[in-house]
Amino acid sequence: MTILAVLAHPDDETFGMGGTLALYAQKGVSVHLICATRGEVGDVEPHFMEGYESIGELREHELRCAAEILGLSGVHFLDYRDSGMPGSPDNEHPQALAAAPLDEVAAKVTGYIRELQPQVVLTFDPIGGYRHPDHIAIHNATVQAFHAAGEAGQFPDEGVPFQPDKLYFHTFPRGLFTWMVRLLPLVGRDPRRFGRNGDIDLLELAGEEFPVHARINYSQVAKEKADATACHASQGNMGSSGSWLVNMAFRLAAGTDSFTRAYPEPDGNEKEKDLFAKIKMQE
Repeated sequence: MTILAVLAHPDDETFGMGGTLALYAQKGVSVHLICATRGEVGDVEPHFMEGYESIGELREHELRCAAEILGLSGVHFLDYRDSGMPGSPDNEHPQALAAAPLDEVAAKVTGYIRELQPQVVLTFDPIGGYRHPDHIAIHNATVQAFHAAGEAGQFPDEGVPFQPDKLYFHTFPRGLFTWMVRLLPLVGRDPRRFGRNGDIDLLELAGEEFPVHARINYSQVAKEKADATACHASQGNMGSSGSWLVNMAFRLAAGTDSFTRAYPEPDGNEKEKDLFAKIKMQE
């Protein structure tokens, strides 16, 4: 059994669906990660850069540290550049993921799907969790690649066709954003300017809604997720830029990952506790 997670930056694999990845790895599933960039954009405190020639080199090291703790079977880079948040000059960099042609990125992802032959493919929801251009770009490429992988006429140079069984989008619980919108003003924070750079509008995100078809309880590997999070020291802790109220909100949301099932189309109010549910494994 194989899971392929297709994400954008070092730390996405841990801060987002890290609990789920660690849980399935612990169960003996082969869990692979495609990371589209090396997270080259952003500010890093000088002491973290000791021994590294670039932010990208540092972030790759942090990712490999986290991947080992989560139990990932492989980490694969697409070698694009971090595009930064919407409207930043990094969006226009010639190697930026967000500026890359969709077919080009989808072809690369298709190649990995055909090589690794996962039954389950995971990526971001359609808004990339919080509207990061790279998250949205890799979401779009993954959706195209998922459907192209089984078609011989699509990207014929990228290997022998193989069709995965399921495609899921990881999505943050809307309740988390709603609570943070309520809590932040109590401590003098503007929920429309959240994050290290004040470029995340939690009020807008709280209004977005994606159906949840699968909830994965990863409490038995919570320590592994916490240890993997510590690998990404240069990024700080999730919620650390806020107050104890914000940290509490993140803790309340911990223990379960939520997913929208994009394929096959869910039947009614179907709720899954296992991403491999109803998949008939070949002998």
